Amino acid sequence: MPIKSRPTLFRIEESIFEHFPDVQMGVVLAFGIDNHGEQEDIITALRSEEERVTGELAGTVPADHPHIAPWREAYRVFGANPKKYPSSIENLVGRVLRGNRIRHINKLVDIYNAVSLRYIFPVGGEDLDTMQGDILLTIASQNESPIVLLGEQEANPPKPGEVIYKDSIGAICRRWNWKEADRTKLTEDTTNVILIIEALPTIATPLLQQAVTDLASMLETYCGGRTTTAILNKQQPHVAIEY
Repeated sequence: MPIKSRPTLFRIEESIFEHFPDVQMGVVLAFGIDNHGEQEDIITALRSEEERVTGELAGTVPADHPHIAPWREAYRVFGANPKKYPSSIENLVGRVLRGNRIRHINKLVDIYNAVSLRYIFPVGGEDLDTMQGDILLTIASQNESPIVLLGEQEANPPKPGEVIYKDSIGAICRRWNWKEADRTKLTEDTTNVILIIEALPTIATPLLQQAVTDLASMLETYCGGRTTTAILNKQQPHVAIEY
């Protein structure tokens, strides 16, 4: 599908703050990157974080972690069963604690998975060049378009009331950070990207800022390009996307 207008803004809609007034988002925008190949240092960092999580959280229940428990409550607020649809960070930590290694996807995904495990924050990213119109974090309406999610064959629409990311074409991630659309996934050919770190209460802004700085630094080191960062909240709900 040809892109008529690339995103120029990422915005958290007011409807989100009505339900989650203290949500914060760390945003990293990267332009002109090289996502080809496999970088040994990134894989080493990812394996190191897996080992650390395994050691520090051995014998614990991921859902009880103070950075994960608020996501369970958030999912319940918008009507999703967190046992059936775990947040991305609960899923990631759970896989590691079950003894599974996080498989290599591409440099961008490996980097954000390493940072996600390092801070126990949900982190995700989308290819800006696959999107059209502004990007919103919002509440799904009654008439959202069906979308194909990663690993699925059939297109289904988001359920009304669930938290979604969307552009003018349709949803790009369902149930907040549960699963993204196949359309906007990061590939080796991705050159312009938006990466988002999500934080609910119990997360202090300085820790979120530290995670954003780490993420941007790793991107610049291993993928090159130009990065800009922002922290979004109720007082600052949007950031410009300037190519």
